[in-house]
Amino acid sequence: MRFVLASASPRRREILTRLGYDFTVHCSNAPEDDVKSDIGAVVRTLAERKALWVADEEKDALIIAADTLVSLDGRALGKPHDKEDAFRMLRALSGKTHEVISGICLLNGISGKKLVCSDTTKVEFYDLSDQQIIDYVESGEPMDKAGAYAIQGGAAKFVKRYTGSYDNIVGFPSELFEKMLGQIV
Repeated sequence: MRFVLASASPRRREILTRLGYDFTVHCSNAPEDDVKSDIGAVVRTLAERKALWVADEEKDALIIAADTLVSLDGRALGKPHDKEDAFRMLRALSGKTHEVISGICLLNGISGKKLVCSDTTKVEFYDLSDQQIIDYVESGEPMDKAGAYAIQGGAAKFVKRYTGSYDNIVGFPSELFEKMLGQIV
């Protein structure tokens, strides 16, 4: 069966490639801004929406879609709108524990079977100085990342500890994906 990743995320592509899967990319244009619910439900809904959007054109494939948000005290932190927003997010995360929550939807275009799940990883940041945050924001790296940071990049030094899937923090919980894959193909 053909695999289609319904995502423009280079990190999701890297993880699937590292896991040894062959796939094509078909980006979804599904709306992402009108879901109001708890963060776990939001990422599951958005992942499902992305999969369904792409499934109309990829009927003979397994569609893989995901969405990731950072949750701080029950508040969702998506991708920053600008440098000031990135600074604000990182200042809020400094010295605190937050959650990274990813939703995954697998949709088998042949059988019509669909699975939607989510995974949560707890991440604790060290206390960060304003200068550390400014330097990181100026690097440009946080601008397309939920919560304004990349654990696989320059923000690795901000992380005191995490509990759960490292790949989930990057944006695609590989362990959950492989478990779901065994149930759908």
